[in-house]
Amino acid sequence: MKLGTLLIHNGHDTDPATGALGTPVYQTSTFDRGPEFDLSGGPPPAAGRLDYEYSRSGNPTRKALEDAAALLEGGSSAYAFSSGIAAIASTLGIFAAGDHIISAEDIYGGSYRVLNTYFKRWGLEHTALSVVNPDTIRAAIRPATKALFMETPSNPLLKITDLRASCAAAQEAGLITIVDNTFMTPFLQRPLELGADIVVHSATKFLGGHSDVIAGIAVTKTPELGKRVYAVLNGFGAVLGPWDCFLVLRGIKTLQVRIEAQQKTASLIADFLSRHPNVEAVYYPGMAERAQREIHEAQAAGPGAVLSFKTKTVDQALSFLGKTRLAVPAVSLGGVETIASYPVKMSHASIPPVERERLGISKSLIRISAGLEDAGDLIADFDSALNCAATT
Repeated sequence: MKLGTLLIHNGHDTDPATGALGTPVYQTSTFDRGPEFDLSGGPPPAAGRLDYEYSRSGNPTRKALEDAAALLEGGSSAYAFSSGIAAIASTLGIFAAGDHIISAEDIYGGSYRVLNTYFKRWGLEHTALSVVNPDTIRAAIRPATKALFMETPSNPLLKITDLRASCAAAQEAGLITIVDNTFMTPFLQRPLELGADIVVHSATKFLGGHSDVIAGIAVTKTPELGKRVYAVLNGFGAVLGPWDCFLVLRGIKTLQVRIEAQQKTASLIADFLSRHPNVEAVYYPGMAERAQREIHEAQAAGPGAVLSFKTKTVDQALSFLGKTRLAVPAVSLGGVETIASYPVKMSHASIPPVERERLGISKSLIRISAGLEDAGDLIADFDSALNCAATT
């Protein structure tokens, strides 16, 4: 079946107990182990209610979401966490003090923060660098290096990394490759098929899709890696509750139609902005320079629904955020409403200003997540907001 069909028919599309066309919400903390529970230490039954004992360790609603995520990403195991950063931090938690991690220098600010605060105090070493050239990755590998962590397209400048080449460079040294696939989702990009070992998502974004849930997912290529990630999930307990799992499962069913509509709108907005006199630059995979675009098109099925742009002055950027009527100035992305984020004060506020400027994350940069509004209405609104910005 094609991926669009798997979004609906993922093995949990009907409830086997009742035939309901929705996964039941098992809103429970614990489970009756029953009279057949063997206190003598004998093997438990292969299936049935003894599969579950406590919802931190496992819950049927969460299992349905995890099975769906593993299927969509082509992985062996998946685990649902209480947030995207919980999924990222718990995945990084499989490593030990003294280990060394290489990350892309342009990653989500929350990932940067957890690597440079919590994990730094804990003794996990970290080097951030450009991963566009695989030779740069090879040169940074030390005897203690255990993993490569990256995003493509990157947040917020939508830089493209060749996943096949980067994963190959990591595999040469026996590294575990972790890819944040939040922007693309498995509908547009499947990193495990390109050589990655673990894929992480902020399911808050496109997978949930309605700005009404906080969630994270990690998908592993092998059962062995899955056991390591599960040990952290069960030990720390940053699990996703059953109702939130239900919301993400519901959102996944409409992922194809939302992504297709949103990226069409994003493409139209990017084209409009590229011609606006008050816009200095536009960052969008569909408009990237040829070499970058060719890499992206070889590993993804579309440009996605997120773009960024820089106005010619900081005042224009701030005025735009205040004047736009249809784009909500807010943190996050991937909802049905168009969201305009200001990275220096929102997603990347935790990165030191000097480092932000070096990376090109300036005070005139705005990130747009295209929603499901009419594209013409959005463009008219953006045009008005930019023109107002020019006169204030």
